Amino acid sequence: MKKRFLISFVLGCLCSLTTFAQTSFSVTVTGKGKPILFFPGFGCTGTLWDDTVKTLSNHYECHVFTFAGFGKVPAIPMPWLETIKTDVLAYVQQNNLSRPLLVGHSLGGTLSLALAAAEPTRFEKAILIDALPCTAALMIPNYKGERLSYDNPQSLQMLQMSTTAFEAMNAQTAAFMCRNPEKQKEITAMLNQSDRKTYVYGYIDMLNWDLREEIAKIKIPVVILAATLPSLDVVKKTYSEQFRNLPTVTIHYAENAAHFVMYDQPEWYMKQLQSAL
Repeated sequence: MKKRFLISFVLGCLCSLTTFAQTSFSVTVTGKGKPILFFPGFGCTGTLWDDTVKTLSNHYECHVFTFAGFGKVPAIPMPWLETIKTDVLAYVQQNNLSRPLLVGHSLGGTLSLALAAAEPTRFEKAILIDALPCTAALMIPNYKGERLSYDNPQSLQMLQMSTTAFEAMNAQTAAFMCRNPEKQKEITAMLNQSDRKTYVYGYIDMLNWDLREEIAKIKIPVVILAATLPSLDVVKKTYSEQFRNLPTVTIHYAENAAHFVMYDQPEWYMKQLQSAL
């Protein structure tokens, strides 16, 4: 009877772990030491962090995430972002990760803020690469926190867009967000792999996250490595406004860098990241 119970228990655990691994993200773990959770930006995969992990994995245990609907990770139902947040907290607990560091680019940085606000003592530090608590406020004039619906003409148009048009749009996006021509190709390839519904509806999930008030709950240090293009003055004003409820945030500005700071200023980025860690 005891043996049967043990077998059932083990099988149950394996099934549980398999289910968890196939839900809202996949994770690749490299190296040993203090754990770091690496979150990519919207549409990107964990390969965004390849160069970073090569440098850091000798001293850190690097947990590199790819979110559902991107790369080869199967899509999940909406709401997508809240599920990811819940599952990351469960992942940290299930793997007994002691106060891991958070490193996130863009959406991954916003997720880091959400996690740090939700669990003020769970993490040690958050390092954001060009990320904000409210992306919608950057894109929508006079944004006051209004929630956007999945069903709107623009979403329908993007869902019906041809593959050729979709890939052309992604190439244009990559060229705007990164100055490095070779890395632009990599970004475009990652975006092209996206599940279309996740690309459309997941982006709305991201826009509907307004953490400008929520960040006041954060107790850990937050460091930002910010892009300066197209204008340093505009960037400084944006960060000042969005982080007014977290006055202890430390911001370092990367000269001549667009959104993908790690690609545009790799040496500066790595030096600043290691210093922050």
